[in-house]
Amino acid sequence: MYESLGLLPCLDPLHSSGLRKFASERDALYEEVNKPSLRQHYIGLHSESTTKRTAAYAAFVCFKKATEGGGRFLVADGAKILADMDPGLLRKIYERQVRISVSNLDLPGGTPGIIKEGFKSVVEAAVAPKFDMDLEMIYSADGKAGRLQAIESRESPINRHPLTGQPVWFCNAHNHLRYLRDRRPCGVPEVGMTDVFFGDLGHLSPLECDEIKRASEKHITALPMEPGDVLLVDNYRALHGRDVFGGERFHAVSWFSWDDNEEWRGGETRMREKDGINKFVNKYMDWLPKDF
Repeated sequence: MYESLGLLPCLDPLHSSGLRKFASERDALYEEVNKPSLRQHYIGLHSESTTKRTAAYAAFVCFKKATEGGGRFLVADGAKILADMDPGLLRKIYERQVRISVSNLDLPGGTPGIIKEGFKSVVEAAVAPKFDMDLEMIYSADGKAGRLQAIESRESPINRHPLTGQPVWFCNAHNHLRYLRDRRPCGVPEVGMTDVFFGDLGHLSPLECDEIKRASEKHITALPMEPGDVLLVDNYRALHGRDVFGGERFHAVSWFSWDDNEEWRGGETRMREKDGINKFVNKYMDWLPKDF
Protein backbone atom coordinates (compact mmCIF):
# COMPACT_ATOMS: atom_id res chain seq x y z
CA MET A 1 0.00 0.00 0.00
CA TYR A 2 2.63 2.54 1.00
CA GLU A 3 4.79 1.70 -2.01
CA SER A 4 1.82 2.39 -4.27
CA LEU A 5 1.30 5.76 -2.60
CA GLY A 6 4.99 6.64 -2.72
CA LEU A 7 5.29 7.02 1.06
CA LEU A 8 8.69 6.76 2.74
CA PRO A 9 8.68 4.44 5.80
CA CYS A 10 10.67 5.45 8.87
CA LEU A 11 11.26 4.32 12.44
CA ASP A 12 8.61 4.98 15.05
CA PRO A 13 9.31 8.33 16.76
CA LEU A 14 9.35 6.43 20.08
CA HIS A 15 11.28 3.44 18.77
CA SER A 16 13.89 3.60 21.52
CA SER A 17 11.33 3.86 24.35
CA GLY A 18 11.07 0.09 24.69
CA LEU A 19 7.34 0.06 23.88
CA ARG A 20 7.86 -0.21 20.15
CA LYS A 21 8.26 -3.73 18.81
CA PHE A 22 8.68 -4.67 15.15
CA ALA A 23 6.11 -7.07 13.76
CA SER A 24 8.19 -7.18 10.58
CA GLU A 25 11.30 -5.01 10.44
CA ARG A 26 11.79 -5.77 6.74
CA ASP A 27 8.34 -4.33 6.01
CA ALA A 28 8.70 -1.35 8.38
CA LEU A 29 5.75 -2.73 10.33
CA TYR A 30 5.42 -2.20 14.09
CA GLU A 31 3.12 -4.15 16.36
CA GLU A 32 0.55 -1.93 18.05
CA VAL A 33 -0.16 -2.18 21.78
CA ASN A 34 -1.54 -5.72 21.72
CA LYS A 35 0.20 -6.91 24.89
CA PRO A 36 -2.07 -9.02 27.14
CA SER A 37 -0.99 -6.93 30.14
CA LEU A 38 -2.22 -3.74 28.45
CA ARG A 39 -5.45 -4.91 26.82
CA GLN A 40 -7.51 -3.26 29.61
CA HIS A 41 -5.46 -0.08 29.28
CA TYR A 42 -7.25 2.80 27.56
CA ILE A 43 -4.88 4.71 25.29
CA GLY A 44 -5.96 8.33 25.10
CA LEU A 45 -5.60 10.73 22.20
CA HIS A 46 -2.04 11.56 21.22
CA SER A 47 0.22 12.25 18.28
CA GLU A 48 3.34 10.10 17.95
CA SER A 49 5.92 12.69 18.90
CA THR A 50 8.47 13.97 21.38
CA THR A 51 10.06 17.40 21.60
CA LYS A 52 12.76 16.11 19.24
CA ARG A 53 11.05 13.81 16.80
CA THR A 54 7.78 13.02 15.06
CA ALA A 55 6.44 11.34 11.93
CA ALA A 56 4.45 12.75 9.04
CA TYR A 57 1.92 9.95 8.55
CA ALA A 58 0.92 6.57 9.94
CA ALA A 59 -0.93 3.62 8.41
CA PHE A 60 -2.78 1.57 11.04
CA VAL A 61 -3.81 -1.92 9.94
CA CYS A 62 -6.02 -4.59 11.47
CA PHE A 63 -4.85 -8.17 10.96
CA LYS A 64 -6.98 -9.69 13.71
CA LYS A 65 -9.68 -7.85 15.62
CA ALA A 66 -10.15 -8.47 19.34
CA THR A 67 -11.60 -11.96 19.83
CA GLU A 68 -13.71 -10.88 22.82
CA GLY A 69 -14.68 -7.42 21.59
CA GLY A 70 -13.47 -3.87 22.06
CA GLY A 71 -10.23 -2.38 20.83
CA ARG A 72 -11.80 0.30 18.67
CA PHE A 73 -9.34 2.67 17.04
CA LEU A 74 -9.86 6.27 18.18
CA VAL A 75 -9.11 9.25 15.98
CA ALA A 76 -9.86 12.97 16.39
CA ASP A 77 -9.20 16.15 14.42
CA GLY A 78 -6.69 18.37 16.23
CA ALA A 79 -8.08 21.49 14.52
CA LYS A 80 -11.59 20.80 15.86
CA ILE A 81 -10.27 20.14 19.39
CA LEU A 82 -8.41 23.45 19.27
CA ALA A 83 -11.50 25.35 18.11
CA ASP A 84 -13.67 23.80 20.83
CA MET A 85 -11.43 24.27 23.87
CA ASP A 86 -12.15 26.94 26.47
CA PRO A 87 -10.31 30.11 25.29
CA GLY A 88 -9.12 30.96 28.81
CA LEU A 89 -7.46 27.58 29.31
CA LEU A 90 -6.12 27.64 25.78
CA ARG A 91 -4.42 31.00 26.31
CA LYS A 92 -3.03 29.88 29.68
CA ILE A 93 -1.60 26.61 28.42
CA TYR A 94 -0.26 28.23 25.24
CA GLU A 95 1.54 31.00 27.16
CA ARG A 96 2.93 28.71 29.88
CA GLN A 97 3.49 25.74 27.53
CA VAL A 98 3.67 22.16 28.80
CA ARG A 99 6.20 19.60 30.03
CA ILE A 100 5.50 15.87 29.92
CA SER A 101 6.77 13.42 32.51
CA VAL A 102 7.42 10.02 30.90
CA SER A 103 8.43 7.81 33.84
CA ASN A 104 8.60 7.49 37.63
CA LEU A 105 11.35 5.92 39.70
CA ASP A 106 10.53 5.80 43.42
CA LEU A 107 13.09 5.69 46.21
CA PRO A 108 12.08 4.75 49.77
CA GLY A 109 11.02 7.61 52.01
CA GLY A 110 13.84 9.04 54.06
CA THR A 111 16.55 8.18 51.53
CA PRO A 112 19.56 10.43 52.32
CA GLY A 113 20.12 13.32 49.95
CA ILE A 114 23.56 12.17 48.90
CA ILE A 115 22.15 8.80 47.81
CA LYS A 116 19.30 10.49 45.94
CA GLU A 117 21.70 12.70 44.05
CA GLY A 118 23.95 9.74 43.26
CA PHE A 119 20.97 7.76 41.96
CA LYS A 120 19.89 10.75 39.86
CA SER A 121 23.37 11.01 38.32
CA VAL A 122 23.38 7.31 37.45
CA VAL A 123 19.97 7.56 35.77
CA GLU A 124 20.98 10.68 33.85
CA ALA A 125 24.16 9.03 32.60
CA ALA A 126 22.86 5.52 31.89
CA VAL A 127 19.18 5.79 31.03
CA ALA A 128 18.26 9.24 29.67
CA PRO A 129 20.71 9.09 26.69
CA LYS A 130 19.03 5.88 25.50
CA PHE A 131 15.85 7.76 24.66
CA ASP A 132 15.44 10.12 21.75
CA MET A 133 14.17 12.90 23.99
CA ASP A 134 15.54 15.87 25.91
CA LEU A 135 14.87 14.65 29.46
CA GLU A 136 15.53 16.35 32.78
CA MET A 137 15.57 14.19 35.91
CA ILE A 138 13.59 15.98 38.65
CA TYR A 139 12.63 14.87 42.16
CA SER A 140 9.10 15.32 43.54
CA ALA A 141 7.66 17.35 40.64
CA ASP A 142 4.28 15.72 41.40
CA GLY A 143 4.67 16.29 45.16
CA LYS A 144 5.65 12.71 46.08
CA ALA A 145 8.86 12.60 48.12
CA GLY A 146 11.56 10.35 46.71
CA ARG A 147 10.00 10.16 43.23
CA LEU A 148 12.45 10.82 40.40
CA GLN A 149 10.64 11.78 37.21
CA ALA A 150 12.05 11.98 33.70
CA ILE A 151 10.48 15.13 32.26
CA GLU A 152 10.67 16.40 28.70
CA SER A 153 11.59 19.99 27.91
CA ARG A 154 8.97 22.71 27.37
CA GLU A 155 6.82 22.47 24.29
CA SER A 156 3.85 24.25 22.79
CA PRO A 157 0.45 22.50 22.90
CA ILE A 158 -0.41 24.11 19.56
CA ASN A 159 1.33 23.51 16.27
CA ARG A 160 0.92 24.88 12.76
CA HIS A 161 0.66 22.08 10.25
CA PRO A 162 3.94 22.22 8.28
CA LEU A 163 2.15 21.95 4.92
CA THR A 164 -1.19 23.73 5.38
CA GLY A 165 -0.18 26.20 8.10
CA GLN A 166 -3.42 25.47 9.98
CA PRO A 167 -3.18 25.68 13.80
CA VAL A 168 -4.01 22.38 15.51
CA TRP A 169 -4.05 20.97 19.04
CA PHE A 170 -0.75 19.07 18.98
CA CYS A 171 -0.51 17.90 22.56
CA ASN A 172 -0.62 14.48 24.22
CA ALA A 173 -2.32 15.70 27.40
CA HIS A 174 -5.49 13.62 26.92
CA ASN A 175 -3.35 10.49 27.03
CA HIS A 176 -0.61 11.53 29.46
CA LEU A 177 -2.39 13.49 32.22
CA ARG A 178 -2.14 11.44 35.42
CA TYR A 179 -5.46 12.88 36.64
CA LEU A 180 -7.25 11.40 33.62
CA ARG A 181 -5.33 8.10 33.65
CA ASP A 182 -6.28 7.51 37.29
CA ARG A 183 -9.96 7.81 36.35
CA ARG A 184 -10.12 5.34 33.47
CA PRO A 185 -8.84 1.81 32.77
CA CYS A 186 -5.05 1.84 33.04
CA GLY A 187 -2.69 -1.13 32.99
CA VAL A 188 0.63 0.69 32.84
CA PRO A 189 3.06 -0.10 35.70
CA GLU A 190 4.01 2.84 37.91
CA VAL A 191 7.43 3.16 36.30
CA GLY A 192 5.70 3.96 33.01
CA MET A 193 3.02 6.32 34.32
CA THR A 194 3.04 9.76 32.75
CA ASP A 195 1.87 13.23 33.70
CA VAL A 196 1.62 16.69 32.17
CA PHE A 197 2.71 19.93 33.85
CA PHE A 198 2.75 23.52 32.75
CA GLY A 199 6.11 24.62 31.39
CA ASP A 200 7.08 26.04 34.81
CA LEU A 201 6.15 22.65 36.39
CA GLY A 202 2.92 24.06 37.80
CA HIS A 203 0.01 21.63 38.06
CA LEU A 204 -3.12 21.65 35.93
CA SER A 205 -6.24 21.79 38.08
CA PRO A 206 -8.90 19.05 37.93
CA LEU A 207 -11.21 21.48 36.11
CA GLU A 208 -8.52 22.16 33.49
CA CYS A 209 -7.91 18.43 33.03
CA ASP A 210 -11.65 17.86 32.66
CA GLU A 211 -11.85 20.58 30.00
CA ILE A 212 -9.07 18.94 27.98
CA LYS A 213 -10.95 15.64 28.31
CA ARG A 214 -14.25 17.20 27.21
CA ALA A 215 -12.87 19.01 24.17
CA SER A 216 -10.84 15.97 23.11
CA GLU A 217 -13.51 13.30 23.52
CA LYS A 218 -16.20 15.40 21.85
CA HIS A 219 -14.41 14.91 18.53
CA ILE A 220 -13.43 11.24 18.80
CA THR A 221 -14.51 8.90 16.04
CA ALA A 222 -14.29 5.30 17.28
CA LEU A 223 -13.64 2.82 14.46
CA PRO A 224 -14.25 -0.94 14.90
CA MET A 225 -11.63 -2.00 12.33
CA GLU A 226 -12.01 -5.30 10.49
CA PRO A 227 -9.16 -7.53 9.23
CA GLY A 228 -7.65 -5.91 6.15
CA ASP A 229 -8.74 -2.37 7.06
CA VAL A 230 -6.00 0.27 6.82
CA LEU A 231 -6.38 3.79 8.17
CA LEU A 232 -3.91 6.41 6.90
CA VAL A 233 -3.50 9.22 9.46
CA ASP A 234 -1.85 12.62 9.14
CA ASN A 235 0.16 12.63 12.37
CA TYR A 236 0.44 16.43 12.36
CA ARG A 237 -3.33 16.94 12.09
CA ALA A 238 -5.10 14.00 13.75
CA LEU A 239 -4.65 12.47 17.19
CA HIS A 240 -5.23 8.77 17.75
CA GLY A 241 -5.78 6.26 20.55
CA ARG A 242 -7.26 2.85 21.36
CA ASP A 243 -10.11 1.57 23.51
CA VAL A 244 -9.78 -1.41 25.86
CA PHE A 245 -10.34 -4.89 24.45
CA GLY A 246 -10.81 -8.51 25.49
CA GLY A 247 -9.14 -11.67 24.26
CA GLU A 248 -6.49 -11.58 21.57
CA ARG A 249 -5.91 -8.85 19.01
CA PHE A 250 -3.31 -8.09 16.39
CA HIS A 251 -3.05 -4.61 14.91
CA ALA A 252 0.07 -3.02 13.47
CA VAL A 253 1.30 0.32 12.15
CA SER A 254 3.85 1.72 9.70
CA TRP A 255 5.25 5.22 10.07
CA PHE A 256 6.21 7.54 7.24
CA SER A 257 8.52 10.50 6.93
CA TRP A 258 8.65 13.55 4.71
CA ASP A 259 10.55 12.56 1.58
CA ASP A 260 12.35 15.88 1.06
CA ASN A 261 13.24 17.32 4.46
CA GLU A 262 16.12 15.75 6.40
CA GLU A 263 15.59 18.00 9.44
CA TRP A 264 12.05 16.69 9.97
CA ARG A 265 13.08 13.15 9.12
CA GLY A 266 15.83 12.86 11.75
CA GLY A 267 18.77 10.48 12.01
CA GLU A 268 17.60 6.92 11.37
CA THR A 269 21.03 5.38 12.07
CA ARG A 270 21.19 7.03 15.47
CA MET A 271 17.84 5.46 16.32
CA ARG A 272 18.77 1.99 15.15
CA GLU A 273 21.74 1.93 17.50
CA LYS A 274 19.24 1.94 20.37
CA ASP A 275 17.55 -1.33 19.43
CA GLY A 276 19.14 -3.06 22.45
CA ILE A 277 17.07 -1.28 25.09
CA ASN A 278 13.98 -1.58 22.90
CA LYS A 279 14.25 -5.36 22.75
CA PHE A 280 15.10 -5.69 26.45
CA VAL A 281 12.10 -3.68 27.66
CA ASN A 282 9.72 -5.43 25.26
CA LYS A 283 10.90 -8.81 26.51
CA TYR A 284 10.23 -8.07 30.17
CA MET A 285 7.33 -5.58 30.07
CA ASP A 286 4.62 -8.16 30.69
CA TRP A 287 6.41 -9.40 33.80
CA LEU A 288 6.31 -6.06 35.60
CA PRO A 289 3.67 -5.73 38.35
CA LYS A 290 1.38 -2.70 38.04
CA ASP A 291 2.88 -0.99 41.11
CA PHE A 292 6.49 -1.40 39.92
